[in-house]
Amino acid sequence: MSPALFSLNNDLRQLREAGYSVRRVGGFLVMQEVPYVDAARKVKRGTIISDLCLSGDRTQKPEPHTVHFDGEFPCDALGVPISAISAGSADADLGYGLRSRHLFSSKPGPQGYSNYFEKMSTYASILAGPAAVLDPTATPRVYREPDPEEESVFNYVETASDRVGIGHLTARFKGQRIAIVGVGGTGAYVLDQVAKTPVDEIRIIDADDFLQHNAFRAPGAPSINGLREAPKKVDYYAGIYSKMHRGIVPHAVAISADTSHLLDGVSFAFLCMDAGEAKRVAVEKLEAMGVSFIDVGMGLTLDGDAVGGILRVSTSTPKDRATLRSCVSFSGGGADDVYATNIQVADLNMLNAALAVIKWKKLVGFYRDFESEVHSTYTTDGNQLDNRVTV
Repeated sequence: MSPALFSLNNDLRQLREAGYSVRRVGGFLVMQEVPYVDAARKVKRGTIISDLCLSGDRTQKPEPHTVHFDGEFPCDALGVPISAISAGSADADLGYGLRSRHLFSSKPGPQGYSNYFEKMSTYASILAGPAAVLDPTATPRVYREPDPEEESVFNYVETASDRVGIGHLTARFKGQRIAIVGVGGTGAYVLDQVAKTPVDEIRIIDADDFLQHNAFRAPGAPSINGLREAPKKVDYYAGIYSKMHRGIVPHAVAISADTSHLLDGVSFAFLCMDAGEAKRVAVEKLEAMGVSFIDVGMGLTLDGDAVGGILRVSTSTPKDRATLRSCVSFSGGGADDVYATNIQVADLNMLNAALAVIKWKKLVGFYRDFESEVHSTYTTDGNQLDNRVTV
């Protein structure tokens, strides 16, 4: 991906052609071995790190105009700090092995920088100029062939996390293999969120067709031509989310004793399926594997002329299997279940999925988790969220 990015964009290619040692790391553009002067008037080398603003594989106008710097605070040739560029100092982990000690701001004018060659070369000159006074051989133009870039699970660079400084947290999802069993209303929204994380693989398992009633509680907006084809749900969603994530693996089958092997090798699972024997098979399989998982459910009733009910998120880990077992039914729902026929609950599907994904992210360590709850219920009519913790 890195060679293509540099060959497709004139500003990035210019940096390498000019001799700068630059590479793409996550959502950052990194310039290494930039000479600068420290307070003792010694010439040292540091790293300039810029957010990378992309549309697909094309660079856009650099925003913001600031850069991170890994090194001591730079000085002029007399050892006086270049305070005019200071925008704050604090040690920060940017992820991907990158660290920042200072933030610099040098905006050329109201319009900012027009491209990344202008931005990165300007900052390099500010730092390297004083170093060249003390050592004429000190130059940031030390280009050598960059290291091979790690293959990404995304089809284009994920820049959102690094722009807000959480790239090191997002990296915690790498290596995970996720199963989503059932991609009806709630499961589809789970997929929508998990597909935006760098997990290695997302297995989606569901035997059902994607029909017209599904469209009204699904993410996005399917076309009428697509509905006429009546695709399998997993194939429909794989077609959408594979445009972003390379690890989508569809299985158009129901979970049973004969197909439970499809869960082999997963590191986490979301069960977004109706109660019944299939759910029992999935639960027993995941427990036997020692894998943590989340089961979601919805209980809605039509009282008078309004719908009310409860959303449930139950978590099973090797430390606590009993709580989920006590909260989850393996009995079928039946025709009296309004959820089986009422399709106007996309908002609740979406909320149920969000609560489940947030809990998964807590288990991964992305979000703080003060209670370590293992069972949560949300009641619609009182907007009330209740948690149960392991005793």
